[in-house]
Amino acid sequence: MDLRKIKKLIDLLEESNLAEIEIKEGEESVRLARLPRGGVAVNVPAPAPLQLEHSPRVTAPAMAMQSPVDAATGGSPKPPGADVPDGHQVRSPMVGTFYASPSPEKPAFVKLGQSVKQGETLGIVEAMKMFNPIEADVSGTVLAVVCDSGQPVEFDQLLFVIG
Repeated sequence: MDLRKIKKLIDLLEESNLAEIEIKEGEESVRLARLPRGGVAVNVPAPAPLQLEHSPRVTAPAMAMQSPVDAATGGSPKPPGADVPDGHQVRSPMVGTFYASPSPEKPAFVKLGQSVKQGETLGIVEAMKMFNPIEADVSGTVLAVVCDSGQPVEFDQLLFVIG
């Protein structure tokens, strides 16, 4: 099952009143469940990992996760390092999928080194089939485009640096 589909299921679970969701596609199945708010976690032995007939058995070391999104994606995005220039940081206001252009055949809203004005659209974050424009908070020059088009983004993830 595609990671993007699992991520969307997680978003649906978080935004609904459902306690769990289970989806089956052929022989693959995904079951997501949430803890009750304010409830106490109950230790239940983890089920054996799903073994598909066509895939080799691979075991990965267990990772401590803090959220369902972290569990689905393998962890939080790495914090920006020294390769990100100083300047005003434009961050994602929501969890979703980032797009640099209005459609695949159109050019990107902005390019590295381009001058932008406050309020100008820099990109789009799609969440729940809604396309939300990401606008420049300040006028300046685009110093960095941190996220690739079509990539999932987390809340408060760095997208652009404007100087």
